[in-house]
Amino acid sequence: MGARDPNGIRPLVLGTFLSNGITRYVLASETCALDIIGAEYLREVEPGELVWITEAGLASFHWAKKPERKLCIFEMIYFARPDSLMHEETLYRYRVRLGEQLAKESPVDADFVMGVPDSGIPAAIGYSRHSGIPYEEGLIKNRYVGRTFIQPTQTMRESGIRMKLNPLKDVLAGKRAIIVDDSIVRGTTSRKIVREMREAGAKEVHMRISSPPVTHPCFYGIDTDSQDQLIAATKSVTEIAAQLGVDSLAYLSWEGMLAATGEDPNSFCSACFTGDYPVPVPDPLKRAKLRLEELAV
Repeated sequence: MGARDPNGIRPLVLGTFLSNGITRYVLASETCALDIIGAEYLREVEPGELVWITEAGLASFHWAKKPERKLCIFEMIYFARPDSLMHEETLYRYRVRLGEQLAKESPVDADFVMGVPDSGIPAAIGYSRHSGIPYEEGLIKNRYVGRTFIQPTQTMRESGIRMKLNPLKDVLAGKRAIIVDDSIVRGTTSRKIVREMREAGAKEVHMRISSPPVTHPCFYGIDTDSQDQLIAATKSVTEIAAQLGVDSLAYLSWEGMLAATGEDPNSFCSACFTGDYPVPVPDPLKRAKLRLEELAV
């Protein structure tokens, strides 16, 4: 059995493959998992749908009324892999468009554009394409270190960053660099990267973020800590830039992020950027995660 939440906040897809001449079904969170096992993408499981797979085949039931669809926009920006399909295209293409839109909104003169591996690279390519500024690799990623922002302690996050990314000194030395990343959550990773780029000899570091400021925690399955741990919830863009040590900082607009999807902007959950939660959050959870001024609203 596979069931998707009534708003479709989290993705779920259905695929098929042949085994001994018999069609088998497979469920996965995203389509890249189907590619790995040689399965063919059939369709997404609809919001509020339950699929029941037996030896007799596939049965489908709608176990909940169909409310407004609210796919998590951060799935498209960061969580899902770039080779997965959503809305009939790979997320790589969406992330490139984010970078192009970011270049339109926040241009800056520099010698080259680079991305934070791996999730910032498609947007960096898009920024480079639109701006005409060459793309370079300025950071090399250790492929054996996982995502640092979900580590449970600050010490573990900082240790993970040291092991995860290594700057290319001969690329950075004496140059003005635009570094593109998908988001800034706590600022831990960004601050460390900027410091290492400076130590490698970068003349200027301009940071561009292919999403709006993350100001609110997620209550729908992603551990982004309490609101007071989110740097954009307590600091202005100018203050964040000073804390990170960059020459300039700019985020993509909320409108630009949604417009780049090419879909109905009302069909996405963007609560981590706006605080507008599509599914009511119980008060005890709110009190554990949100700041007092947010609770008073």
